[in-house]
Amino acid sequence: MSKGNQLAIRAGVVHLGMVLFAIAIAVQLFRIQLMEGDHWRAKAEHVSTAWRTVQPDRGHIFSEDGRLLATSVPEYDVRMDMVPDALTDEHFSETIDSLAWHLADLFKDRSPAEYKRDLADARKRKERYYLVKRRASHTQVQALRGFPLYREGRYRSGLVTEKRLVRARPFGRLAARTVGYVLRDSSAIGLEAGYDRWLHGRTGHRLERRLVGGTWMPIDGEGVDPEPGTDIHTTIDINLQDVADAALERQLRKHGAQYGCVVVMEVATGRIKALSNLTRGSDSTYVEAMNYAVGEATEPGSTYKLPALMAALDAGLVSVTDTVDTKWGVVKYHGQEMKDSHPGKHRKVTVQRAFELSLNTGISLAVTTAFGKDPKRFVEALKRMHLHEATGVMIPGEAIPTLRSPGEQGWSGVTLPWMSIGYEVTITPLQMLAFYNAVANNGRMMQPQLVSRVSRNGRTIEEFEPRALNERICSDRTLATVRKLLEGVVDSGTAMNLRNAHFPIAGKTGTAQIARNGSYKQDGISYQASFAGYFPADAPKYSCIVLVNGPTMSGYYANIVAGPIFQEIADKIYSNRLEMQQDRPLAEATGPRTPVSMSGHAADLRTAMAGLGVPLNFNGEGEWVSTEAGDSTVLARPRAIASDESGLVPNVLGMGLRDALYILENRGLRVHVQGSGMVKRQSIAPGTRTAGGAIILIELA
Repeated sequence: MSKGNQLAIRAGVVHLGMVLFAIAIAVQLFRIQLMEGDHWRAKAEHVSTAWRTVQPDRGHIFSEDGRLLATSVPEYDVRMDMVPDALTDEHFSETIDSLAWHLADLFKDRSPAEYKRDLADARKRKERYYLVKRRASHTQVQALRGFPLYREGRYRSGLVTEKRLVRARPFGRLAARTVGYVLRDSSAIGLEAGYDRWLHGRTGHRLERRLVGGTWMPIDGEGVDPEPGTDIHTTIDINLQDVADAALERQLRKHGAQYGCVVVMEVATGRIKALSNLTRGSDSTYVEAMNYAVGEATEPGSTYKLPALMAALDAGLVSVTDTVDTKWGVVKYHGQEMKDSHPGKHRKVTVQRAFELSLNTGISLAVTTAFGKDPKRFVEALKRMHLHEATGVMIPGEAIPTLRSPGEQGWSGVTLPWMSIGYEVTITPLQMLAFYNAVANNGRMMQPQLVSRVSRNGRTIEEFEPRALNERICSDRTLATVRKLLEGVVDSGTAMNLRNAHFPIAGKTGTAQIARNGSYKQDGISYQASFAGYFPADAPKYSCIVLVNGPTMSGYYANIVAGPIFQEIADKIYSNRLEMQQDRPLAEATGPRTPVSMSGHAADLRTAMAGLGVPLNFNGEGEWVSTEAGDSTVLARPRAIASDESGLVPNVLGMGLRDALYILENRGLRVHVQGSGMVKRQSIAPGTRTAGGAIILIELA
């Protein structure tokens, strides 16, 4: 066979193969398009579409007066595709300087040169998902969309913004741990967790199509829209919360304390008006890092003497008039010494005086005398007061109190006397406050409550009524006795520095030794100071507990460390609750009332008397005067008015309304007026020291 024929045969074979291959392709295309078309089209649709979960908008959390404590705000990660198809090297070079300047001016975290360098390096690396800024605000994102290059749109500039909703707390650390947090893994703490089923709403899902560039677009009419969460309305008074927070921080700083907490509760309802927890950080600033009031149960110390003594009184085994021999403040139980805080000062005292002076020996002797032969009866009495149970407040993580019974592990011969003074038991500040609040509330123990209602679009859909945990913690007779004891603590006992001229306070101090590394030896001891009580003692409206842990400076006793916080909060509440002042006697004006003129400004009085032709006799000189009618003249005497800096309430009795308002409002007082004529009474007595912003009622007649 010639060489030419061989080449012809080879060419024919190749040609035939190409023809057969083309026919095979055509057949396959025909089969795919016509016979399997529906199958492949469905598969392509499945690959480019997907059911995606849509998270609902979370509900708001409001304070008692409707101010936002927590809300959801958008947050963005700003990224950039550095090599989009429409972005040429020439255009990138033309705009990078201006873009870098605008980014530096907006975020203020890098210089324009640094932004330019980082963007240029990212383009060289051909990054498709370069991070420009993490956690940018909605306002910042709106601004950068108008920047050079970015204003040209996503596909020309490569700008990508990833939105997510995060929780914001407009009042910063105020009640931050109580309100709580929603973490990135969607777990939560505080009220955010306790009321999550109301706040979260209902998750939606929808069918979305994937577009070029990886973004997803909803397909109309496919899926279920999410349902936004409902709003919760707390019982927190944000103004009182601010007062409690500031007072607590001042004392923590003054005494170099590790942490502290304050809870203020409405007696009749159990609604919490303020709850503050502050911890000293590494930089010596105080932050809300843990909810000690709810989550930490510790040995309470002397505040526990109240329920211990109540158990003995209610059983009829002890009377407050009984005498106990404290052995000068040192008593031994099974070889273990118990000492008073100041041994050597007292010997034989009544049970009442032992309580008022917080004598460990006196109270322990009274309790062991009553229950020494049957300590189980003592424990059962405490359990009837619900001191072994959590309150059930709707914040996850509430600690469970520790209350051992005879026969249980850890019970010994010294357990009963040490339990009676607040050791070998644990309880949280909130649980202890619930007990003291019950004493103030005529024996009815209320469940602490932080949320009053739930609403949607401003309409209430669920309300939470006050709930009693125990209708009666003791007999009426015991209740009347211990309320007098608590008043005695402030009137003549360990908390005499808290006595108030305007309203009575009742409560109990507690200074507990806290073991360190399992030891109560002197070099391992830290202290915990607390004060629990209520006010006004004769008609209780509010209860409060203060706890300060680890004070290291200026003393550690409760009346010095915790008491002033309680006093400041009580004074602030009283000054701003007019209804509390109206229940109390008003200072009466003394001396005769002149029928000719009111006391007031001297220059104005001269002008008025001259215009009326009434003789005026000045006895001395002064800006303000008091007047007295005579037979033919008006006698004016200088009148001392407390200076602005003194902090004392001025005397405006006998003055006209204009002068009284001028003087009182210049002192920062908020004036409420009843009647007409001259000032006959003022609700805060002249010469009283009070805080700015206090409310004073003046009655005119």
